[in-house]
Amino acid sequence: MQNVDCIIRADYLLTMEGDLPVIKDGAVAVSGSAIVDAGTFADVSRNYSSKKILDGKDRVVFPGLINTHTHAAMVYFRGLADDLPLMEWLQNHIWPAEGKWMNEEFVSDAVELACLEMLKAGVTTYSDMYFFQNAAGKKLEKIGMRGVLGAGVIDFPFTGYAKSPDDYFVNAENLINNWKNSELVFPCIAPHAVYTCGPDNYKRANVLSEKYNVPVHTHLAETQFEVAECLNRYGKTPVEYFESIGLLTERLSAAHCVWLTDNEIELLAKRRVGVSHCIESNLKLASGFAPVAKMLKAGVKVSLGTDGAASNNDLSILGEMSTAAKVHKAFSGDPAAVDSKTTLLMATRNGAEIMGLGDKAGSIKAGKKADLVIANLSQPHLTPIYDIYSHMTYCLRPSDIETVMVNGKFVVENGKLTTMDEQEILDKARAWQKKIKG
Repeated sequence: MQNVDCIIRADYLLTMEGDLPVIKDGAVAVSGSAIVDAGTFADVSRNYSSKKILDGKDRVVFPGLINTHTHAAMVYFRGLADDLPLMEWLQNHIWPAEGKWMNEEFVSDAVELACLEMLKAGVTTYSDMYFFQNAAGKKLEKIGMRGVLGAGVIDFPFTGYAKSPDDYFVNAENLINNWKNSELVFPCIAPHAVYTCGPDNYKRANVLSEKYNVPVHTHLAETQFEVAECLNRYGKTPVEYFESIGLLTERLSAAHCVWLTDNEIELLAKRRVGVSHCIESNLKLASGFAPVAKMLKAGVKVSLGTDGAASNNDLSILGEMSTAAKVHKAFSGDPAAVDSKTTLLMATRNGAEIMGLGDKAGSIKAGKKADLVIANLSQPHLTPIYDIYSHMTYCLRPSDIETVMVNGKFVVENGKLTTMDEQEILDKARAWQKKIKG
């Protein structure tokens, strides 16, 4: 009998391994930062003992959700400019606000709020594209969340961060070197989009990615404007253009991928490019409907992202799951197009693998990091239960999340953050609101 730090028990255990079984009266044994074993409570309790055993009545345990595309610090711009098309929203509202307010202090404070929101909604890992990411990394370590932090790259200067393209790459390399040994923070490089980054900067990003074996994270084929701009500049669609400059590799995580031809979908599958589907942002900005069912059928690995809270307007992957599953049934005319098991797979294991964290997160398996979520099923909207996967996709809400563990540490217990003062985070956000509102 081996002693472990804790045993987490639940009526339902969803490991997201193999053929996605439902383990009734399941348990997970955790020691240090890692999962030691997972299976039925009877099997786990035969081999492991612990002074801390969490009762699992009316509970489901599943891997921490993965948000594969966001701009976390933009949570401070939530609701600042709504009901606008993407380019008007960006050029006339968001970029001016960022130019005025964004600095290291802004990012540091805003990331606290973003992490608080995500953790309380069962998100244990997020992939970000922004600036001043060293400040974000420090907050991730303090709050206890896992993140892939992308150093933003654009062609034009950004006051206080980069005076030239060279500065963006110096900052990116510093980020990579600063966090290469962190258990929670994983650096990557994030050129913004084809309309803000030329081929030279994309190629430099790819070289840096290859040199340090870190992901490249970018927007791709998000809008018709982007496709038209790419055709005008390079005579190719965005996916064809990326192929021509050598960017389509399994290190690439491409956000949105709304406007794709069938040939481009096959190309993404062939090159093993990961796609982050951001359905709610695409709907709100009227960007279009990504061909997710076609991508999945072709073998493209698709995950889920929220985009920033300024264009969503929340950071809930549970919300993305429900919306994506429903919209793609209607869009494809097939009620089985994106089923509930596939949706949770997109929100967990697919996301971890796309971000290069497949050996650490995304499923519950011995040897992986203990990133676990416990939800309370004793709620009117979750009763009765015939199919737990159905409830996960169509019924579960952030308010049902009770306990969240990241890297073997309880960061949310009884629905409350354990690592920082929630009220202090909210008060800080309201103080920034007053400054931004003027």
